[in-house]
Order: sequence, then structure tokens, then C-alpha cells
Amino acid sequence: MTTALGSFGEAWAVGHLSRRGYRVLERNVRYRSGEIDIVAEEAGELVFVEVKCRRSARFGAPETSIDHRRFARLERTIEQYLMDRALEPPSYRVDVVAIEVNAKGAVARCNILRGVEAPSPG
Repeated sequence: MTTALGSFGEAWAVGHLSRRGYRVLERNVRYRSGEIDIVAEEAGELVFVEVKCRRSARFGAPETSIDHRRFARLERTIEQYLMDRALEPPSYRVDVVAIEVNAKGAVARCNILRGVEAPSPG
């Protein structure tokens, strides 16, 4: 994914999530272990959002690009985030916003996967 496509996808996702009732708290939180695209709150629950944006499904749907290694890296990054901010939420979840952009640069499809869990290795 190009930086421009990634930035577009994240900005679009922020607006889309906001319209759906999420309250965006932070964006692009970076640590050595990785990056959290969006930190939000929805209905009192802390939500870590991973945005995946693709121009085509030639290499699979954007949702399929999160393998067990990427998810493990995201989990480590979330742990660092919680520790750095001394947060101990009773619960939190990981959502994925999967976006496909058409040839004209418009969003052709958006899928929000709520409460994503680590995929099985292999």
C-alpha cells in the first residue's frame, strides 16, 4: 500500500467511524513494535482500529491481509499503549476497517469487522 493510499484510507475511516458513533481519540500511534491506526471509543468501550485499504482485490480482500504475525504485532503495540497511558480498561476490542478504492479514487466498498480475534497461524 502506498503512503498516499494509506493516508486516504485512514482519513476516510475516521470520518466513517465518527458517523457511526465512534469517538476518535488518537490516530497513528507509533511504537517500536508497530502502529495503531486509530484509537477510538464506542459505547464506552475502548477500540483499536486497524485500517486496510487496497485499490483492487487482486491480492485478496483487504480483510485477509491481517495474518497471525501482524495481529501479534498489533497486540504488542496495544499492550504498550495501555501501559504508557496507565490504562486498565475492563475490556477493549480490535476492529478492522477494510476499504477498497476504485480506479477513480472513490471508496467502492467498506467493511467494518468488529471484535476481530487473532487468526490461526498457518
